[in-house]
Amino acid sequence: MPISISIVEDSEKLRGTLARVLNRAEGFRCVSQYPSAEDALKDLPNIKPDVVLMDINLPGINGVECVRQLKKILPQIQVMMLTVYEDTENIYDALTAGANGYLLKRTTGPELLDAIREVHRGGSPMTAHIARKVVQSFQKNAPTQSTENLSEREQQVLDLLSRGLMYKEIADKLQISYETVHTYIRRIYEKLQVRTRTEAVAKFLRQ
Repeated sequence: MPISISIVEDSEKLRGTLARVLNRAEGFRCVSQYPSAEDALKDLPNIKPDVVLMDINLPGINGVECVRQLKKILPQIQVMMLTVYEDTENIYDALTAGANGYLLKRTTGPELLDAIREVHRGGSPMTAHIARKVVQSFQKNAPTQSTENLSEREQQVLDLLSRGLMYKEIADKLQISYETVHTYIRRIYEKLQVRTRTEAVAKFLRQ
């Protein structure tokens, strides 16, 4: 089954471009598009896509508030922000509202497709630049948690995560399968007692 994706973006041109990229790629299908948060909130509970691509600067209700309301209605839905904003405040607000990933609009088509696959499988894709800002924010308040009980391979995977690499890139780098990377990351989360990539990386960088 292809991954179903909905787009919430006020630019008609960009919506069309994103939809074409998705529909031309194997394993993806754009099922709906919305120019506003209000339209999305009204229709998405019926569509129930696998992943939502969400802009922040929308007319009326902004993208961050849209995520917050959408997560109350559909808590299991995966939302990835796709925006021009890269300041810490917008990143933090989006993630605390429930966004599962955060990419910039200058992200290339292949990178976007990889990120959608990753978020669909339970990951939290971010560009290296965004991940670094999130980690710096977490470092201020994150409790210390030792990573010494991680295996050598788990340490390698976590190190690559801290550099902003996506799951597929980690698999290629370590010459292992995507599924194996996912298994390692699940074990890392369990051992560090965290639930997200960001928390795991923050604890790793505190060592």
